[in-house]
Amino acid sequence: MRVTNKMLSNNFLRDMRTNLTNLSKIQSQMDTGKEITKASDDPLKTSRIMQMYSEIDANKQYNSNIKNTTNWLDTTDAALSQVGNVCGRIEELLGKAGDAGYGIDQKQAIKDEINQKIQEVSQILNTSFDGKYIFGGTRGTTKPTETKSIDGVNGSNSQLVYSEIGGGELVLPNPLDPTATDNSTVQYNQINSKLLVEVSQGVTMDYNITASQIINYGTGADAGKNLMGLLGDITKHLDSTDANDIKALNNADLDGIQKAMTNVLKLRSEVGAKQNRMESAQTRNEDQNFNMTEILSSTEDIDITEKTMEYATMQTVYMASLQTSAKVLQPSLLDYLR
Repeated sequence: MRVTNKMLSNNFLRDMRTNLTNLSKIQSQMDTGKEITKASDDPLKTSRIMQMYSEIDANKQYNSNIKNTTNWLDTTDAALSQVGNVCGRIEELLGKAGDAGYGIDQKQAIKDEINQKIQEVSQILNTSFDGKYIFGGTRGTTKPTETKSIDGVNGSNSQLVYSEIGGGELVLPNPLDPTATDNSTVQYNQINSKLLVEVSQGVTMDYNITASQIINYGTGADAGKNLMGLLGDITKHLDSTDANDIKALNNADLDGIQKAMTNVLKLRSEVGAKQNRMESAQTRNEDQNFNMTEILSSTEDIDITEKTMEYATMQTVYMASLQTSAKVLQPSLLDYLR
């Protein structure tokens, strides 16, 4: 087969393009610091890299969820502490109200302060975080409680009630009936619902305390007793001159407020346990992210020393090919004829 000048020229051009392409690829890798600049470089490795990026991004979102939830729980714990302080003050006032030396005026002063404490409880239960009421369950955009004024023997009293969407008292005909479908019961169930957050792949946990958990302190033989009824009884008994009502202040009412305080302490303990779990989940996610980032770096990033040597070698090869072609392919017609 006759080897023509055109064949030599085409072969040299093809080989030079290959060398130039290899040189350009290594130069691009050195510029970007990445082994792969496009999917066609290595489809399998590209798939692994994309998967690791997805997992790292997901973990970052989980950590963001955890931080927001931790702040929510901190706000919840502070609010529960305030509820406990209010109940402690009411307990102190009930102790004073049972003093035989206290007359009507002193009891009226105690009742006035307790009315203020009832409004304070409602205000605490309407604590919001990031635009949501923390004790409102899934109905987080509407405050869970409010106070209404009811007539008493000696002036009006404050009554703690659940709040209707749009304002007003949420009347609960039968909130414990799971088959009830009326609007009031639906709203109560929303207030009593748990909020869930995803803290890692496939792992979710509830993190909120609901207003009904704080209000409904009764368990066992006391099931059905709640803070709304208890506070209403206290103000009513302070208005009364009946011996049994006065006696109830230092018996049933005092016992009830103590149980309400115990319930608040139990809920704070639950919040503390959730905070600890969040801290553990955050530590695990951060460790996992660190490990995945290391694996991603070893898969995706280039070895600078190795690529520098490869670049120098390819540059030498390319320059040598240029020099060889200049000698083999004569540049003039006269050289060709000789």
